[in-house]
Amino acid sequence: MHDIIIREATAEDLDGARVVMLDAVYRDFGTGYVPRWHADIIDPASFYVAPPRHTLLVAVDERDGTVAATAALDARGPAHPPNPRWLAERYPSGETAQLRRVYVRPEYRRRGLARRLVEGLLEFARADGGYRSVYLHTYPHSPGAMGLWRTLGKVVCDEREDVPGGGSGAVHFEIPFA
Repeated sequence: MHDIIIREATAEDLDGARVVMLDAVYRDFGTGYVPRWHADIIDPASFYVAPPRHTLLVAVDERDGTVAATAALDARGPAHPPNPRWLAERYPSGETAQLRRVYVRPEYRRRGLARRLVEGLLEFARADGGYRSVYLHTYPHSPGAMGLWRTLGKVVCDEREDVPGGGSGAVHFEIPFA
């Protein structure tokens, strides 16, 4: 196995991180780039690197510098709409660390990288001291996502069952971090 290092993204990592993220939205989600959902992918520095309470972590293959995986955290809670109002109220911006863009290149999957990245994000949230909860949403068709998130947290809303008409099909999780 190659030596993979987990670190905060540097300016030199951003192009590689962007590739991992765009590949995921095209390959794994089939949505492609949608500006209202994915603006942070195009400009990760403004969303995750510059704000002091946000971060972007990368898993880098030391052999050749390839960004193998990404994971981000920001202080924006889930918005209503499109999410249920009660969910936006339960996880308000400023108090909620939202995990985003936890993506692993297919050739690097099943090596524990996502879990290591999430551990780094949780350490960041604890060190911040201002977050009272950690939230994320995922989609059941995202490779490996449901298994990972079920081992790390609890489902607080499965739109397929809890929202009339199935909502967007997202599954919302809370991750303990205290």
